[in-house]
Amino acid sequence: MKVAFATQDLRRVDAHFGWARNIVIYDVGPGGHVFLKAIEFDGDLKEDGDEDKLAPKIEVLKDCVILYVAAIGGAAAARVVASNIHPIKVNEPENILALLGRLERVLKGTPPPWLRKALKKDQARAVEFEE
Repeated sequence: MKVAFATQDLRRVDAHFGWARNIVIYDVGPGGHVFLKAIEFDGDLKEDGDEDKLAPKIEVLKDCVILYVAAIGGAAAARVVASNIHPIKVNEPENILALLGRLERVLKGTPPPWLRKALKKDQARAVEFEE
C-alpha cells in the first residue's frame, strides 16, 4: 500500500499538510518498504485559506492509503478523507523510517479494523488496474 508523509526536511514528518514543502511516498507492506517518490511544492504555502494549494497535494495522494502529518486543517482533512485517504497526526516530528518500521510491524500482526479495510481497498485498486 502507498503511504505519504508531509515533510519539510525529507527525513521527518514535521509539516502541516497545507504548509508542507514536500510529500514523500513509500510503498509499504509487512515485508518492508520501497521509496517511490518525493514531490516538492513551491509558492506561498503558509497562506491560510488558500484552498487552491491543496488540490495539487491531494492529486499526488490519490493512490495513497495513509497520510502522516504534523497537523492538518479541518477543510483539508475533510478533502483527504473524502479521497479515501486516512490522515494520521504525529504529536511531534518523527523520523519517517521509524514510522515505516512501526507500520510494517503492525502489518505483520493484526492490523486495526480501519487499516484492514484500507488494505482491502488497496487490493481492490490493484485488481481493477490489472483488469
